[in-house]
Amino acid sequence: MPKKIRITLVKNKNDGLIPTCISSGWRMCVDYRKLNLFTLKDHFSLPFKDQMLERLAGKSFYCFLDGYNGYNQIVINPEDQEKTIFTCPFGTYTYRRMPYGLCNAPATFQKCIMSIFSDYIERIIKVFMDDYTLYGDSFDKCLESLSLVLKRCIETNIVLKYEKCYLMVE
Repeated sequence: MPKKIRITLVKNKNDGLIPTCISSGWRMCVDYRKLNLFTLKDHFSLPFKDQMLERLAGKSFYCFLDGYNGYNQIVINPEDQEKTIFTCPFGTYTYRRMPYGLCNAPATFQKCIMSIFSDYIERIIKVFMDDYTLYGDSFDKCLESLSLVLKRCIETNIVLKYEKCYLMVE
């Protein structure tokens, strides 16, 4: 499926502006509906964006970090890899890392990321899936938070998409 990267305005034949999604790549999707029917559901709830934004209000400086290929950074237990098997004209394959389409992928990913940053959450960072918002009441505090979080990303092999990261935003 095409990856939706950003929305831009395109003129139609009547000179009206139409919001259009621009795609810059493709995302591999496998239909896991049958597997998901038999999967025990993880009811870990994701945070509400509006509540997160309320808690972030009033800070002086922010850093917005975006994870690269979020789910695909989570390794699947070798015993469970066979559950992700799919076929295509070139053969039969299994995933070694968590693919999109598994019903528990969002909860698993959110729990994993929250455990990585557990000692920083509510103090210097808010986490929503692969979007990390750091904050500080001063430039120096925010810079210190950024240093801690980037060090943790290096330690745990979290890859960031640099073109979608914004640092030291007032």
